[in-house]
Amino acid sequence: MTSPDFSSLLDSLFNLQRFGIKLGLEHTYRLLESIGNPQKNLVMIHVAGTNGKGSTCAQIANILRATGKKIGLYTSPHLIRFNERIRINGQPISDDEIISFMKQTVSAIEEIKSTFFETTTAMALNHFKNQKVDVAVIETGLGGRLDSTNVIDPQVTVITHISMDHMDILGKDLEKIAYEKAGIIKNGIPLIVAEQTLKVKNILIKKAQDKKTIVTELGEISEISITTTGTKFQYKGGQYFTSLIGEHQAVNAALAIECIHQFDPGIQNHLIQKGLKNVSWPARIQKLDDRLYYDVAHNEDGLAFFLKTIRNIFPHVPLFGLFCLKGDKELHRLVKKLSGQFSKLIVTTDQKKLLLSAGELSEKLISVGINNESVESVSSGIAQLRELIKDAGVGLIFGSHYIAEEVFSESEISFDPGVI
Repeated sequence: MTSPDFSSLLDSLFNLQRFGIKLGLEHTYRLLESIGNPQKNLVMIHVAGTNGKGSTCAQIANILRATGKKIGLYTSPHLIRFNERIRINGQPISDDEIISFMKQTVSAIEEIKSTFFETTTAMALNHFKNQKVDVAVIETGLGGRLDSTNVIDPQVTVITHISMDHMDILGKDLEKIAYEKAGIIKNGIPLIVAEQTLKVKNILIKKAQDKKTIVTELGEISEISITTTGTKFQYKGGQYFTSLIGEHQAVNAALAIECIHQFDPGIQNHLIQKGLKNVSWPARIQKLDDRLYYDVAHNEDGLAFFLKTIRNIFPHVPLFGLFCLKGDKELHRLVKKLSGQFSKLIVTTDQKKLLLSAGELSEKLISVGINNESVESVSSGIAQLRELIKDAGVGLIFGSHYIAEEVFSESEISFDPGVI
């Protein structure tokens, strides 16, 4: 099949989003049954939460790769190419394998009316089974209880920090969101949890008790040292370095460490250290150039982590921001994090028009007292940032995954193969 044919097939896959987000597992089970229930032949780790799911998954997977195992990793969304969502030892699924799966399942997809995420989840599990991975690390899409990935029977479950996001789907308060995330907790399957608010913690612990599950809460993470190359920290007597930047990444790394201890206590500490040291997870406080950073932060806590980390590294310099946002995000929650942080804030939109227009975002911010300047492209915004930080200051690009291709292009970062 030629490249245009593959593009057409990929369009048909994305068009499954017309069915929206169906919270429920029945359709995923039916689709998996039509291809022989690949999930029943896999050893898996399941990760849910609000912020840090992808980073935690990447660190777990990289530690397991350091042991010489063949590791599948399923995450979302992608940055540039759909294929990035489904990887084995860092290598994305090939176009040919996507084509083969879609041909195999097209009748079932049409009959079941499978959604985009249901189909993608089945594709990932099928790929991991066919390629005989030793372990598959699976990130939830939304929520947990009714998320398509919750058809699996993992060996360990992990829940990262839970905060407010996707409230239109998961619920209008933190307790409802926590209830949905807690849905991945399985009978007798060890659970690792990040530090949570008391109400969230009580919900998770109660669910774990109902499921007769052993819960491991993170211990103290100390001696955290953040630089432009990564994060050093101490945890339970061990010294670690993750190449991901930020105090929150030390937390995600500690979650990965505890997960590995539960999954296979025989994995030696030097392999854990090796896996964390070499992990790559682009667009998460990613250094693009001297004093220029990109992060996909798009909710309140994500932005807070980003700003706190930059201030930790650069405590007394002016910040200049380039911001964009999807229309369904809770802008009013971001405003208090944006207020007073930037010497100049520039807003923009993406080429594919998936985000709020620069004009609309600018007006919304001005209406709540956030001064800004709008530009019509990421390219123009980055050019302005580079000028602003030429003599002093730090430039921050943030707000969405959807601008990754434009950001990387402007920074001359090659990400075409999507290998990490």
